[in-house]
Amino acid sequence: MDVERHDQVLARTSHLPHLLAFSLVDTLARQDQRLDIFRYAAGGFRDFTRIAGSDPVMWRDIFIANREAVLASLDDFEVGLQRLRNAVAIGDSDAMLATFDRASHARHYFESLLNKTSYQAEYHMQPQGQVTYRVRPGGSAQGQLRVPGDKSISHRSIMLGALANGVTEVKGFLEGEDSLATLQAFREMGVAIEGPHQGNVTIHGVGMHGLKAPSGPLYVGNSGTAMRLFAGLLAGQAFDSELTGDGSLTKRPMNRVADPLRKMGATIDTAEGGRPPLKISGGAALKGINYLMPMASAQVKSCLLLAGLYAEGETRVREPAPTRDHTERMLNGFGYPVAREGDTCWLEGGGQLTAGPIDVPSDISSATFFLVAAAITPGSDITLEHVGINPTRIGVINILKQMGANLELGNQAEVGGEPVADIRIRYAPLKGIDIPVDQVPLAIDEFPALFIAAANAEGTTRLRGAEELRVKESDRIQAMADGLAVLSVEHTVVEDGIDIIGNGDAGTASYAGGRINSLGDHRIAMAFAIAALRASEEIVIDDCANVATSFPNFIELATRIGMTLSVEGEHE
Repeated sequence: MDVERHDQVLARTSHLPHLLAFSLVDTLARQDQRLDIFRYAAGGFRDFTRIAGSDPVMWRDIFIANREAVLASLDDFEVGLQRLRNAVAIGDSDAMLATFDRASHARHYFESLLNKTSYQAEYHMQPQGQVTYRVRPGGSAQGQLRVPGDKSISHRSIMLGALANGVTEVKGFLEGEDSLATLQAFREMGVAIEGPHQGNVTIHGVGMHGLKAPSGPLYVGNSGTAMRLFAGLLAGQAFDSELTGDGSLTKRPMNRVADPLRKMGATIDTAEGGRPPLKISGGAALKGINYLMPMASAQVKSCLLLAGLYAEGETRVREPAPTRDHTERMLNGFGYPVAREGDTCWLEGGGQLTAGPIDVPSDISSATFFLVAAAITPGSDITLEHVGINPTRIGVINILKQMGANLELGNQAEVGGEPVADIRIRYAPLKGIDIPVDQVPLAIDEFPALFIAAANAEGTTRLRGAEELRVKESDRIQAMADGLAVLSVEHTVVEDGIDIIGNGDAGTASYAGGRINSLGDHRIAMAFAIAALRASEEIVIDDCANVATSFPNFIELATRIGMTLSVEGEHE
């Protein structure tokens, strides 16, 4: 960096803290009660003021030599301090909480940057470094489980709760890497958020126009959902913004949302090939459009509906095949009407959101790994509790039933507009099928696990119309094919799908073992972990740290049902 920028950065991160520490200790040292103050000061005071023991002459010279940069950083600090003083004076608890909570989580965020780790590692939720799974062949699949909350609904609960008037209480929030990144992004835009604490989050909404400009790019980690939905939401704000993510996300296509947003009047710049980062200019006058999506995508639909909240007139989205409707359901739940007729949904811009409680159902994508575990393992019997069975997400249930799975739904109910049920699945012989094309968008995230079901079915399972799998966290068609090849499962890859020839003999192992590269894709890693239930030898899976992005307690639950899974290479 150039000299001027260097001075500005050091003034804020080194010079200002020293100035504050010297001032605080000097102020207290001149008080009548100074002996009691220092006698009873605890470790926090010691840590905060340690740098006041530095060389006074050296720091005098530094402050003189860097006067302008030091004064500029002090001005910024005094503005923030005055804002906090005012909040304390009038008892503005939301303003205080927003400052304290944003600072607390920013501290974790800084640590994640310095240590080159994830949010979850800094919250002690996730192992650091390279993680390898070693799964012994065989095992059982028995038990009653509740898997983590739905990631799609967790994202949306934070987004809509932040834009609502009032306080939104969320239960069952997924404390995964992607969802934590969404939380942090809204904290950086001035929203006070309490938690997460054991799946509970409290969001103090700022209203449709209450977000504030972030001080830098908003980092959404590995979440394509967050980036695409944020693009629509931020297109309607008065301030400029930038969306960025990790190395994997920056390779994923974003023109599918950028192009229709530009038709609505948004100004969005992308990197080469329409990839992140996305730079969004604020203050655009958005107009509603009538958009026919070229491919079925809940993320694109949701993006345009969120932009439509800020657009003049009506925003209509027509989809070529049904996709997840969590956004429509949740908007209605927040009192913002979204209409649907056939394959088209629409809303009128300019409305308001009203806060309310949200109970996040268990994620059917996470439940899928245990559904398949039971479906392929003789003698199995697993019940998964409170699973979301939204009609736009049950492709995996429909496909498994067509393959012959013994699957029942019980305790069906509706929670916050989302249907839920307990799912019981017991072993039954599976048969290969031609997967109906209309089910593909309804099971797009579940195919890695379904490929393992296909490898255990009698005959050939054929998948077509699944081009979307090639632009997920990895090229999931090729990544799964490479892993199946290691296990000696016969298959043929085509551009939009795969044929898998299964071994339906329940009396023998279905395939070999071997070493799999998950390519850092959490769903690939978990799919091959459950594959070990029917392998003849152990399966070793490399690069598994990202499992925590969607399923923080996968290892615990896999062990509970009777799998033998050990973890290597993690360190704290």
